[in-house]
Amino acid sequence: MSILRSLQIGVAGLRAHSEALGVAGDNIANVNTVGFKRSRAEFEEMIGRSVSRYSPPKVAGGGSRIGNIEQMWSQGALLNTDAPTDLAIAGEGFFIVEGVHQGQDSRFYTRAGQFQIDRDGQLVNSDGLVVQGYNVRSDGTIESAVSDLVVSSNTIPASATTQVDLAVNLDAGEQVGPVFDATDPTGTSNFATNVTVYDSLGAAHELTVFFRKSASNAWEWHAMVDDGELTGGTAGTLTEQASGTLTFNTDGALDTETTTASNWNFVDAAQNQAIAFDFGTSLTTDGGATGLDGSTQFATANTTTGLSQDGFPAGSVSGLSISSDGMISGVFNNGQMRPLGRIALANFTNLHGLERSGQGLWSATDASGDVMVGNPDTGGRGSILSGSLEQSNVDLGNEFVNLISYQRGFQANSRVITTADDMYSELVNIKR
Repeated sequence: MSILRSLQIGVAGLRAHSEALGVAGDNIANVNTVGFKRSRAEFEEMIGRSVSRYSPPKVAGGGSRIGNIEQMWSQGALLNTDAPTDLAIAGEGFFIVEGVHQGQDSRFYTRAGQFQIDRDGQLVNSDGLVVQGYNVRSDGTIESAVSDLVVSSNTIPASATTQVDLAVNLDAGEQVGPVFDATDPTGTSNFATNVTVYDSLGAAHELTVFFRKSASNAWEWHAMVDDGELTGGTAGTLTEQASGTLTFNTDGALDTETTTASNWNFVDAAQNQAIAFDFGTSLTTDGGATGLDGSTQFATANTTTGLSQDGFPAGSVSGLSISSDGMISGVFNNGQMRPLGRIALANFTNLHGLERSGQGLWSATDASGDVMVGNPDTGGRGSILSGSLEQSNVDLGNEFVNLISYQRGFQANSRVITTADDMYSELVNIKR
């Protein structure tokens, strides 16, 4: 090997170790970059020449170079945050974002889940690229095509109450009372409980349901409201708008239930609002198995044991909840929760074929293979963690060890150059 060849080999080594130092420096610089994946410099030998008089040929070395800079896709540590739109992927997959990045309007892929909601209600990253997912149609079903995810423009209109489920225990020891008198409901009943219902405008109305024991194991119920809340009514007096009967067997189980009438005409709202009252799964009326899942008649104090109704006022989104399967639910200020959309995740056959686009973004290439898009937690894709961010997977200790190794390699190759230079100088000085 000639002295000049030794100089070239030393230069190749310097170049390779300089590039490797740059890779390590890039990793260290991004130790706190959300979703960053560290790189690894892969050295390979170079052949100086292959012509030889030996058989097999003796191949001369030509030094080293960086053959590949490989991305390391290991999971980064997860950091908890207070923002529900901060998202991390536990497992494989990428968030899909779309928009203009460095002059290119395209679709990109990222592990950095620092998202927020823009003025148009879209879920976007810090550069305004829109997160892709499955939006919810007006009928509550989820679209099958991936598009820009809109999560906060939704409102819920008021819904009138159509069903009241009321469970009570009526004391079996109560005496049969006088005939129920709507002008003196408290004095002619054994027990009363309150129920809040909503009209078609979302206005709340407080109903009082009075119970009167009419015979052994038999009761009446009467639902009343302030007359001033009804069309043409007078405030300050209670008026009956619904009534019915309940009977129990000797074991205290609900046997039959009836509704004589239930018709409500709230002021300014839709008239003739029908509200169904259900007191449990009765043995005879509903064919219940035990008759004990709702109202009962035991020899204990009168009490309300369960209450629900299906109406609510109008509401708008006041918060978001994102589940592990990517479903985004809106928390509304009327107490309702509705699905708003679902985040889509992408995966690839060959992650090492992705092209790094900067700012935590990646682009698909022919080498990465076709993109596989679907719901989180399916098809090998990871699950979503709301209120979390994936940190960089850079190990500082490992990177500093690499820095020392590359630095020593650089120094060693520089010694090759200085030694070859000394030899070359000696050769030149042979003739004086």
